Amino acid sequence: MIRVLIIGQGGREHALAWKIKQSKSVEKIFVIPGNDGMRDVASIIKKNPLDYKGIVDFAVKEKIDLTIIGNEQPLCDGLVDMMEEKNLMVFGPNKKAARIEGSKFFAKQIMDKYNIPTAQYALCDNESQAVKYLSECDYPVVLKADGLAAGKGVYIVKDYNEAIANIKILFSNHSQILIEEYLEGFEFSLIGLANGEIFSAFEIAQDYKRIYDDNMGPNTGGMGSYSPVNEINNQIIQDSLETIIKPILLGMVKENCPFKGFLYAGLMLTKKGVKVIEFNARLGDPETEVILPRMESDLVDCIFKIMKNEEFKINFNKKSCVGVVVASKGYPNEYEVGRIIDVLNQEVLVFHMGTKLKENQYISNGGRVLIAVCLADSIMAAREKTYDSIKEINRDDFYYRKDIALKN
Repeated sequence: MIRVLIIGQGGREHALAWKIKQSKSVEKIFVIPGNDGMRDVASIIKKNPLDYKGIVDFAVKEKIDLTIIGNEQPLCDGLVDMMEEKNLMVFGPNKKAARIEGSKFFAKQIMDKYNIPTAQYALCDNESQAVKYLSECDYPVVLKADGLAAGKGVYIVKDYNEAIANIKILFSNHSQILIEEYLEGFEFSLIGLANGEIFSAFEIAQDYKRIYDDNMGPNTGGMGSYSPVNEINNQIIQDSLETIIKPILLGMVKENCPFKGFLYAGLMLTKKGVKVIEFNARLGDPETEVILPRMESDLVDCIFKIMKNEEFKINFNKKSCVGVVVASKGYPNEYEVGRIIDVLNQEVLVFHMGTKLKENQYISNGGRVLIAVCLADSIMAAREKTYDSIKEINRDDFYYRKDIALKN
């Protein structure tokens, strides 16, 4: 029997713990720092998730057999390297490989070198350089912070004036930005287990990054998702594996930074084929919350098999899954916490993102509070069940999009 440690505190980590709890080989699950809503499936350890030495010491002391790092900051900071120095088994990329997410410019360089289709771009080191480039652009364009930005470092701008306003915001927090061609088409997320050149894909999902309906407003950490995505057929998936996933993994091997862990490819189906929007070095959130409920295979068994280079197949059920994020009103800008969360009906899966238990009552403790997830025989049926489950949520305190799983 094995002991598993998960690093993170949101809905993605709750879904991971929920799924891992189903594994017959798992004796105990710990989550650092977790949140109160995860207590049904894991032991919550209230440590600072950036106290890497403390995490390593805990894993050694508790004889952890497998660690999974949910969010990107510890990966980019080298927590995997620190744990592997102590001979701890971690499913996640080391610091060099995590640059595929930690630096968008690094990812673009790899894509350029290995002929992986993506948007044209320019790297800018200062405002004057960016202003000059923007004066010659066709609009709309996409502005991206080069480093980590918790899903909020991307702006799609429709004209020069809007671009100038937003580069000032980006340069106030980042030393470099990318200005990218705007890709038009149908967006989807391809995620899977990777080890070197080996990749085993999950079912496709689609997420909704903007705060408001009809994809309006600023980007967030994600306001909802669904799986499967019927518009993305098997041929498109196979093409994506051949032209994007295979070459990026091979490229990482050739660049002496082989990738191990959950690889996320944010993709756009354009009129000229599938192109890469971004790569992430970990599971997507909120995609994880709608993919794992459809997964029939033992996740822990799959992870151990890919780490040993053994053959395996990931099986998924035929159900459809829809997840809707309930956020604090005002998110992603200023918002208040401590608001009481109404009880949801028993048919819904609830993965906690930012909640706290106070006097036997869950209260809000973050921008994204929870994600309600339902399975059904069709996307529309799952969607109806999910929205029905949150209809009593107090709209004075909380907000959710009403168009999740409708056409993007």
